[in-house]
Parts: sequence; C-alpha cells; structure tokens
Amino acid sequence: MQLVTLDWVIVALSILISFLPALLFYKRAGSSTTEFFTSGRAAPWWLVGISMVATTFSTDTPNLVTNMVRERGVADNWLWWSFLLTGMMTVFFFARLWRRSNVLTDLEFYELRYSGKAATLVRGFRAVYLGLFFNCVIMATVNLAAAKIGNIVLGWPMWQTLAVCAVMTIFFASVSGLWGVLVTDSIQFTITMSSTFAVAYFALQQPEVGGLAGLMAKVPASRLNLLPDFSNNWNVAMSVMIIPITIQWWSVWYPGAEPGGGSYIAQRMLASRTEKDAVTGTLLFNVMHYALRPWPWIIVALASTLIYPELSDIAKAYPYVDPKLIGHDMAYPAMLRFLPAGFLGAMVAGLLAAYRSTIETHLNWGTSYLVHDFYRRFLRPGETEKHYVLVGRLTTAGLMVVAAVLTFALDTARESFELILSIGAGTGLLYILRWFWWRINAWSEVSAMVSSFLIALGFFIARKAGVNVSTEASLVVTIVATTVVWVTVTFLSTPTDPARLRTFYELVRPAGPGWRAIRDESGLPASADSLTQSLLGWMLGCTFVYSALFGTGSFLYGRTGAGMAWLAAFVVTGSMLWRIMPGMWQSNQTS
Repeated sequence: MQLVTLDWVIVALSILISFLPALLFYKRAGSSTTEFFTSGRAAPWWLVGISMVATTFSTDTPNLVTNMVRERGVADNWLWWSFLLTGMMTVFFFARLWRRSNVLTDLEFYELRYSGKAATLVRGFRAVYLGLFFNCVIMATVNLAAAKIGNIVLGWPMWQTLAVCAVMTIFFASVSGLWGVLVTDSIQFTITMSSTFAVAYFALQQPEVGGLAGLMAKVPASRLNLLPDFSNNWNVAMSVMIIPITIQWWSVWYPGAEPGGGSYIAQRMLASRTEKDAVTGTLLFNVMHYALRPWPWIIVALASTLIYPELSDIAKAYPYVDPKLIGHDMAYPAMLRFLPAGFLGAMVAGLLAAYRSTIETHLNWGTSYLVHDFYRRFLRPGETEKHYVLVGRLTTAGLMVVAAVLTFALDTARESFELILSIGAGTGLLYILRWFWWRINAWSEVSAMVSSFLIALGFFIARKAGVNVSTEASLVVTIVATTVVWVTVTFLSTPTDPARLRTFYELVRPAGPGWRAIRDESGLPASADSLTQSLLGWMLGCTFVYSALFGTGSFLYGRTGAGMAWLAAFVVTGSMLWRIMPGMWQSNQTS
C-alpha cells in the first residue's frame, strides 16, 4: 500500500491532536497518585463509558473478529458476545459497590475486604502477576496486531513498528496520567469508529463483493448464521455458544469482562465522580461495545472471504509480508488496500489511535498495581507523592519494553485470546461472590489463582508434548477443578476477622442474605440496594443490547420481519430501563 502526502498529513494531525491532552494534564497528573491513577475521582459518566469502549477497541480486536468469522462464521463471535452477561452484571450489581469502596486500585480491595497475612499476600502477588505478567501478555497481543498491520500497510518489519509505537505510548502514558488517557480516548474513539465504518463501506464496493446484497448472496448461509449449527456440528456449537453462554461468562476472568468488575474497568469506575456516573458510564460502555462496533468488523471479515478465500491469497497479494505473520487475523489489514487516498490515512490514524488507547490504559493500569500495590505497599512506604509519580513514569517505560519483547513469542490473535481465557478459568464465581458472601476469604483467592494457573499450565505443557486436548475440554476441566479447590479451601480456612467484615459492610453496603450474619451480630442496618431490582436491570440490559446487536444484523441480512421483532424488543426494554435506572444508585454526591 502507498500512503500519499494527504494520508501522512492526516496521520500527523491525528498524533498531534491526541498529544495535546498529555501536555495539558502533565502538571495535574504529577501532583499525586490519586490524580495519576484515578483522575482525582472526577470523571463524568460519558467520559468513563467512552474511555472504556475506546480501551477495548484495539488493533487486535478487528483482527480477532476477522479471525473468528473466517474460521467458523459469524456465530463464532459468541465467544465474546457471551461476555455481555458479565458486563451487564457489573453495571447493575457491582459498579456502585466499587465506587463506594473508594480504593485507588481494585487490588487495594483485598486489604479492605480481607484480613491477616493472606490478604497482604494476595494483594502483593496479584500486583506483580496481573500488573507485570498478565498485563504484558495482553499488551503483546495488541502489539502483534499492530505489527501485522504495520507490515502490510507500511511494509515495516515487526521491530520497527514496535519501536515507533513504544516511543509514542511511553511518552504519553508516563506524562499524562489517567486524565490525559480519558480525554484522549474520547478523541481517538471518534477517529477510530469513523475509519471503521469507512473500511466496511469500501469493502462492499469491490467487484468481488458487489455491495451488501452481493455479499449476502455470495457468502454461504452457514457462515452468516448468528447461531451455530446445532443439528450437524454439535462440537462446534458446544465450543462456540453453549460453553460460553452457560459457563464461560461467569467463570472466566478476562480483562474488560471480569465477573464482578476489575482491572481497567474498575479503574474507570473508581475514577467516576459519583455512583451514578459509575453505573451509567459502565452501561454506556456495554451498549457501545456489543451493539455499535461489531457489524462493521463482521462486514469486512465476510468481504475478505470473497477477496482472499485462502491464506495463500493474502500471501500472494502481499509478497513482501513476513510469512510467519500470515494468518486469518491478517485479512482485516489486508482489506485496507481498497481505501482511497485520505481515507487510508484516516484509517491508519484510527488504528494507531485504537492501539494507543488500549496500550496507554494498560500501561497506566499495570503501573498502578506495581507502584501503588507493590512498591508503595511493600518496598518503599511513606515516600512523597511526587516520588511515587516518578517511579510510576519509569515503570510505565519498563512495562512497554517487556511487552514489546514478549510480542515475538505470539503468532495469532485467536491464540492469544485463548491463552488469556485459560489462565483465568475457574476464578470468576469467586470474584462475584466475594461481594455478597462474608465467608469468602483471602485464602479462597490464593487457592483459586494458584490452581487455575497450574492447571492451565499443565494443559499448555501437554499440548506442547503432543497430547491432543481440545480448548473446550481443558477450559471446563480447569473451571470445575479450580472451583472445587477454592470452595473447599473457603470452608477449611479461618474466616476473615469480624471487625474487618463489619468495616467493609458499613462502607460498601452490599445487599442480600450473604451478610446477614455480620449484620445481626453487629446490629448494622440492611442495605438499601435491592438484588431483585438489580436482577431485573441485568435481564433488561442484556435483552436491550442483544436486541440492538441482532436487530442490526437482521436488517443487514435483509430479514425485515426478524429485524422489526428485535426493534420492538429494543424499544420495550429500553423504556423499562429508563424507568428503573434512577434506583441503581443511592447518592449523587461526590465522595
């Protein structure tokens, strides 16, 4: 592909505009760790929601969706569509609880909720495990997608793309703090989404595709189906939909879709001005993430199956591309060659914006763990705020270097996705129940983390040794075994100190019968929250978003009757949500 002067001017302007917030918020970000990591707890709901959705839209996301559609069809997206159930649970059950906790990071939660050495251990361990190891795996996945795009669009080798991207992201993330990241996310998301729709439009204009009608006529119906084929291919249906919709969504820890909230989603909720901002911002994120973004990616992926039916067709069209990088996920950047001058520059700017949004968030999030939850807590307590901000900026640079090196060990977006899923399998139910059942303790968390990691590692080694174990079977075994371990440990280990439990309940005020023993013993009043209302909101929210997602798909497919039915469900559930939402928070005062 050849970028003309106009394209490069657009890319340069995009970079310049996105760097302005870093300069504007430099002084504010450097004043304290609260400003650097949680934007002073002053972010409005719309900025919180847009920042969440911008972070989850990275260079690897359209690549992953393309990978799925080309291998197993549109229905394969249930692997991540199922996580809407988790996201809506965060909206209606956990967003207000996180905001009430008033912690700086979600790992600080451990010493707020638990007591003793185990609480300290789990906080320190997860700070390094998630902030360094897990976080760098995620960033390496994003880097891999950026390297593939850079190789196709610009002809750059992997090291060159990583070097250029690292310089930009290290500078921005270390200078701006979370305020700069939030504001830049809103700018970058606008650029990225506009470019995404442009790619879908020009993909449909290609002669091999023949517009939307031609696409629907030429692509096999089996690839277009929104549901897997239960009658002829039960194994695929099991892995694509049944396991994700029944087990995976509540049992697997995955960044951006954690049961109970967590990672950078928790960071955004903690940065919100109020409970109302935390709840509505997280709802906005889920609507945009699952209902707005998927179809432009899916359209491009389907079109790519007509233009590049086989991987060899991609290799033939781009003979200069490193053969080791060729995979189904590379079909998305391969479709960018149909963009005319100006639009190609906008798309490159959009992909760069998407990349930076995700990486800068992960750098800020990972640094918050390593500095606030490990360095400050265990190595150098009592230092000045400026000292911790300086250490945070240096740590940011170190994380990016580690992630860049790790990138060379990965092959495809799907491989990385499945690796992350396997490592967090079996821990999800614990992260849900710890808010609503007093008996969960720190040893429950330790045993869940260790068992999940060791079992996943065992399956990984077995596959490398040539043992044929399916991803679905290993996932289910890991979930069951991990759950049995942590539940057993919970009942055998010593409960959390009653004084700590009372303090936690008074601060967070979780609803339900799980805290009745603590309330009765200490004479504390019941929570004003309603689990029944939360459950209703969760069901309505899921139906609302799925109606928008599948209604859009039905209209695109030309299935007007089904589209109208989904539209009716969308309107009805949206109206009901509008009525119950004010009951989802107790106070609109900044705390």
